[in-house]
Amino acid sequence: MNKEILINQVIGILERTGFSVSDRCNIRPRSFDIAARLKEKLLLIKVISNVDGLNESTAEEMRLLAEYLNGSPLVIAEKTRDHSLESSVVYYRYSLPSINIETLFDFFIEDVAPIAYAAPGGLYVGIDGSLLRDIRIEHNLSIGALAAELGVSRRAISKYEEEDMDMSVDMVLRLDEIFNETIATVIDFLHTKKSNRPSKVKPAETQLGINIKYILTDLGFDVMPISQAPFNAVSSEHMDNINKKSMITILTGYSDYSGSMLKRAKLMSSISEVTNTQSMFIINGPCKSDHVDNTVLVEKNELKAMDDFEDLLNYIYEKKPLT
Repeated sequence: MNKEILINQVIGILERTGFSVSDRCNIRPRSFDIAARLKEKLLLIKVISNVDGLNESTAEEMRLLAEYLNGSPLVIAEKTRDHSLESSVVYYRYSLPSINIETLFDFFIEDVAPIAYAAPGGLYVGIDGSLLRDIRIEHNLSIGALAAELGVSRRAISKYEEEDMDMSVDMVLRLDEIFNETIATVIDFLHTKKSNRPSKVKPAETQLGINIKYILTDLGFDVMPISQAPFNAVSSEHMDNINKKSMITILTGYSDYSGSMLKRAKLMSSISEVTNTQSMFIINGPCKSDHVDNTVLVEKNELKAMDDFEDLLNYIYEKKPLT
């Protein structure tokens, strides 16, 4: 399927569900294609033909950006290696969940969550071990009898019941036939557990991102440089005594005043509206306007006269257009 068609299908499903969707990121490289929000649920979505084309650096930046913005990263793809992604199955690439368009439709439109995930060796399903034990006892089956019925060891049955050890799809289907009841648990792929293992790859830091970091750190901001987005960094006020959700986050760009900058500033405005953030472009040199849509433009020299983040935030609120 043509990517243009695929991404339009994704947007159509999201808008039908009630999501607000940002303009498409039309720059390269890009870690995500669209941002979408429905109430407290924020998604950063990348649409790609083959999920194996997602590299580790891009995946890590997407993951960190989603975490910083209190959102969820999601990849929509058509195939992996030489075969299509199966429906109702979640695939993982560098810990990012990947699903096909049918699974997205089922989840948001039909309210049917996937139960299987792909891993080396095949497809697996998470189970409710305590439910399996209750059903087994209800059917007067001993551990040994169920093990014999399934062709596995008693130890395997004990692990399924006591440790919620995941099962193959075939095994779960066999149990469904035996008990006429499912023990499978759905996969909440929008709330994946954070990996305890640190990533081997860190997102690249452009010189522009580093420059922003130097400029804003002195004003009391925490700054995360970004290399694959319309903005060069994400900045938030550094306050240890407030809840993360109450922090003011700013999508921050940095460049000379130019036609390219104006296009990026417009896209940043759309993304900031969806992500509930502020949007600012630091201009290296003279600036010809105060804002582009909701992206405030501020000359680099003006920042030097500011004492702290409150001065900058007041400046942003003063320059933003009235809504």
